[in-house]
Amino acid sequence: MSELQGSIDRGDGVQLAYRRIAGRAPGVVFLGGFNSDMTGSKAADLAAFCAEQGRAFLRFDYSGHGASGGAFAEGTIGRWLDDATLLLDRLSAGPVVLVGSSMGGWIALLLALRRPQRVAGLVGIAAAPDFTARIEAALTAEARAEMERTGVWLRPSQYGAPYPIARALLDEGRNHLLLHQPIPLTIPVRLLHGQQDPDVPWQHSLTIAERLASTDVQVRLVKDGDHRLSTPGNLALLRQEVAALLG
Repeated sequence: MSELQGSIDRGDGVQLAYRRIAGRAPGVVFLGGFNSDMTGSKAADLAAFCAEQGRAFLRFDYSGHGASGGAFAEGTIGRWLDDATLLLDRLSAGPVVLVGSSMGGWIALLLALRRPQRVAGLVGIAAAPDFTARIEAALTAEARAEMERTGVWLRPSQYGAPYPIARALLDEGRNHLLLHQPIPLTIPVRLLHGQQDPDVPWQHSLTIAERLASTDVQVRLVKDGDHRLSTPGNLALLRQEVAALLG
């Protein structure tokens, strides 16, 4: 099956770019990470997998990311959750398995809580709920001063140029924190995490598993895996876990 590209207005003139494959349910919805986009290897491999299996598939860019409109520095967890909700509601039908990478794992958990009737299962890849609180706690005095002065701190990145962390992102993120209380989801959840992840400690996935109400939760640790988990072996593992949830 071919993958169609398009965009949808989120209601304020900002266009959200997406790629979609028509197919049978349950389908798969991929949610990317912070400052990432839908063209990454995990999203592309899942698109190929779903095409082979005749499954519906949806991937997209949040506002301020990739091919979508809007300014990255103006984004917040709530704004990106709204983006994901709009695209789920408008561009998919029937039950879906959410696959969230890094920040996408946080968005996936929030989306499953918001649309429980639509979500049949969830896969987190180095899932990073509450990462804004961890960033805030780790800010240096210099970074805090820059943020207070300009509203934005340029955070160094090992993956490319520094990227902006806005004061609004951290402040608004407090409205969506999950790990301080039980997470009332009863769906099957699979959490994949590399033990060489320099960005999100693998113990984070154990905390998520502990907080989830579901009894059908499994954590798969990849001893030599990094944050991206995008080697051929990692992608094969992801396919395996998604296929099992699709049944």
